[in-house]
Amino acid sequence: MNDHRKLGRELELFHSDPLVGAGLPIWLPAGAAARHAVEEYIREEERLAGYQHVYSPPMAKHEMYVRSGHVAKFADDMFPPMADDSAPEGEALVLRPSMCPHHAMVFAARGRSYRELPVRVAELGGQYRAERSGVLSGLSRVRAISLNDAHVFCRVDQVGAEVANMLALIKRAHAALGFSVDSYRLSLRGEKFLGESEVWDAAEGMLRDALIAEGVSFFEAPGEAAFYGPKIDLQIHDVQGRELSLATIQVDFAQPERFDLAYVDSEGVKQRPVMVHRSIIGSLERLFAHLIEVHQGAFPAWYAPVQLAVVPIGEAQRDAAWALHDRASRSGLRVEVLEEGSLSLRVREAAQRKIPYAAVIGAREAAAGAVALRLRDGRSLDPQPVGEALDLIQSVVAAHSVALLP
Repeated sequence: MNDHRKLGRELELFHSDPLVGAGLPIWLPAGAAARHAVEEYIREEERLAGYQHVYSPPMAKHEMYVRSGHVAKFADDMFPPMADDSAPEGEALVLRPSMCPHHAMVFAARGRSYRELPVRVAELGGQYRAERSGVLSGLSRVRAISLNDAHVFCRVDQVGAEVANMLALIKRAHAALGFSVDSYRLSLRGEKFLGESEVWDAAEGMLRDALIAEGVSFFEAPGEAAFYGPKIDLQIHDVQGRELSLATIQVDFAQPERFDLAYVDSEGVKQRPVMVHRSIIGSLERLFAHLIEVHQGAFPAWYAPVQLAVVPIGEAQRDAAWALHDRASRSGLRVEVLEEGSLSLRVREAAQRKIPYAAVIGAREAAAGAVALRLRDGRSLDPQPVGEALDLIQSVVAAHSVALLP
């Protein structure tokens, strides 16, 4: 089985260049198209689940990360502060290692009532880790991270339902992407942690109860928690057998305290919300390292870089091929016309590029306004009207199916 670095080169999904720097991959057009489709899907799933999307800057004052606790617990993984000449002496900016402080600022942007809770904030944004060069690897370990991140601010009694909804959302998204997690890990506190022991006891109990209620088997891992709270890690294995966390849910009482977050309860009294951190797919880089290997580059049709290759048998079918291209493109499909080389070479090119569907147009198909679809798994369908062929492909794409036929 090929690993994602080899397949990424062969399929022109991403590129690394020493002039850019180690751990800073460039997404090429094919990889960017697949990534964009996944991003759109995740954003829509989050919207339907009640999340509000935001944008926040990929850097902030050093002071914010001192307050959040990242500097004290995470300094070795942060890039050095950058002096801000326009600010008072001693202030500096840092590339963020995490988005949670920014999302705390979203909640704090105005007063909050108990009637608003839970407040669900989501973002697909950049963050940065000063990884050592020896551990960098393709897309699986990078320095510039594009993270699918979200934070839910809620009452204590809402945590269980929120975590259950998150687990269901993660399961649904992973199924659409074509994989499932290998195990669930309940990561518990170690010797050093922020906050009080009784608060951690409560948070750990909430996550344990949510896993039990979901009916999934899990194992407990003392010392693997985030510094601000316990977490559920959804574990996968790569082709080398290494275990990785791809999705996570974390209960956090510390950040709301450190940033003095509050809402007003039904009695008009200020209360502290719980902050639940959540990522459905983790970083886009690590996700695609896994997806490339799981599918060996043959992505499900809905996020394949090119979904349809149009193959005219001869020059006489060129106009029909481009008419199909334009119609498919206007309908939202990613489509290319393959014109160079013999028919067998072009069909083979479509298969080598893992394109889900190839529409072969000969003289009879062109005259009848039809196409003969060939699937990348080797199956061929009888000629059918162009509209029916496009409807078939679009139905598979719209369903976010891992199959090639409805």
